[in-house]
Amino acid sequence: MKTNIILAGVGGQGILTIAAVLDTAALDCNLNIKQSEVHGMSQRGGAVQSHVRISDKEIFSDLIPQGKADIIISVEPMELLRYLPFLKEGGHLVTDSNPFVNIVNYPEIDALYAEIKSQPNSILIDAKKIAKDLGNARATNIVLLGAVASLLPLSDDSLKKAIKTLFERKGERIVNKNLEAFEKGKEIAAEIVS
Repeated sequence: MKTNIILAGVGGQGILTIAAVLDTAALDCNLNIKQSEVHGMSQRGGAVQSHVRISDKEIFSDLIPQGKADIIISVEPMELLRYLPFLKEGGHLVTDSNPFVNIVNYPEIDALYAEIKSQPNSILIDAKKIAKDLGNARATNIVLLGAVASLLPLSDDSLKKAIKTLFERKGERIVNKNLEAFEKGKEIAAEIVS
């Protein structure tokens, strides 16, 4: 078993938090992991991406070659399209629908959505609104993690345990809000896919 995941977005959207949850859950499941990350020119607003590789066998490189990503998770729709060359045939795409317009020539939003929807196995959801409705706008990334959970080689229990571990220092309320976001993401994705 081997799963290659690319995480994409801009600084401040929680890309590295998703990676930390995946890494922690994989370790809990006694799986091997390798992770790399690239931060943009600024902490907030610059491009951020991470490669996460999970396997039951030894992993020799932390970088995912083009055409080998099983899943691309993006917290920003245009950033998702940047990494399409990495997606393998039959791979899955999951992204928030909310753009982070940080360039003057940002693509027209309807054209952007049309391109995403034209890809097989794509899930485009308003994760930001879902997170806000749950009372934690910062949990957009965890909603997306929930939306992709059924595609991961990790149990829901290991993912929830990782969320608890990573957020416990912020208090029980934040832990519970993130667990809610995870569950709501799973629920929304199940509705879209069915």
